[in-house]
Amino acid sequence: MSIEKTLALIKPDALERGKQGKIIDRIIENGFRIVAMKQLNLSVAKAKEFYKEHDGRPFYDSLCGYMSSGPIIALALEKENAILGWRDLMGATNPKDAKEGTIRKDFAVDIERNSVHGSDSEKSSHREVPFFFSGLER
Repeated sequence: MSIEKTLALIKPDALERGKQGKIIDRIIENGFRIVAMKQLNLSVAKAKEFYKEHDGRPFYDSLCGYMSSGPIIALALEKENAILGWRDLMGATNPKDAKEGTIRKDFAVDIERNSVHGSDSEKSSHREVPFFFSGLER
């Protein structure tokens, strides 16, 4: 097992409903170390840049519009096997398919407004963490 970093985003729907504190508590309770954290607003252009791998998919424009609709919280998380651990804690993308006790099962509104994002691989993590945090912040 190795110490990894992963990106976590708390999405606009969670902030709008005041769930960010409960989500951060879950992160800490599950042994993640928060290496960096900030609240920000993504422009549509920045959301499109971040989600560029989904360009051309039917949900791309809607996702980018949603992610720029309000503030988000970006976190760089660290622990052993952080990527898989965060994905497990988040739960399935569609909250209807998410296991009991996962963040998406407990807090998501629907498949798009599913409260959180996480890197899906080491390659994604290496791209996503620096997208939000400079070397001094992580």
